[in-house]
Amino acid sequence: MERYAGRVALVTGANSGIGAATARALLRRGLEVVGLDKRIDRVQARELKDAPGRLYPLQCDVSCEENVPRAFKWIKENLGGVDVLINSAGICRENLPTTGQTAEWRHTLDVNVLGLSVCTREAVQSMLDRGVDDGFVIHICSIAGHIMPFDPLCSMYHASKHAVKALLEGLRKDLVARNSKIRCGEISPGIVKTDIYNNLKKYSLEALENMRTPMMEPEDIADAVIYMLSQPPRVQVRTDNGRKRCR
Repeated sequence: MERYAGRVALVTGANSGIGAATARALLRRGLEVVGLDKRIDRVQARELKDAPGRLYPLQCDVSCEENVPRAFKWIKENLGGVDVLINSAGICRENLPTTGQTAEWRHTLDVNVLGLSVCTREAVQSMLDRGVDDGFVIHICSIAGHIMPFDPLCSMYHASKHAVKALLEGLRKDLVARNSKIRCGEISPGIVKTDIYNNLKKYSLEALENMRTPMMEPEDIADAVIYMLSQPPRVQVRTDNGRKRCR
């Protein structure tokens, strides 16, 4: 992690859950962390007074395309550019394929797929424009991106996470074709105790706890992010039936 000390990391969805835990983990390792979220007040509350890194809360709705370039413009003008991107912002809604609301489907895709894609494009362009060849892009995906829906209520969420997995592989091939050493990866956890379940009824946190469903903590995923970033440049961590491969 020493090579990233003092460098700029952008974490989306930084106000709670995996995003907040990841931001804190990066701050402890000396990175300058831009915490992107609609709820900037909650991002500000995550600042660690004793951490060597500094937190920069930045208000941005990743589902609104014009918001994202504006955020990257601020980062360029004030911090130079993004070296590490953690795409953590994500939402889940319970909607049946036969009766779901179009607006909620669209919102899921706007955040989980298009927002992630726009942030990735802007971050990678920032790295390429500045000649950064050791940058890193990490998508926080889900086990839902590797299996079929276990309940039709979750169909659109599963579809969005399958898209994230496909987009990651496309990004990897794009970077290889450019002869770039910028790395990318995705982390696909199971159930993590986060606010993503606040808007759910059948699969609320309370319901999952009543079912005695094992859950991970956000810090467990932040640890996985740190592990990926800490690997030497010759190592590319991939999710492929649980195996790790070199690039």
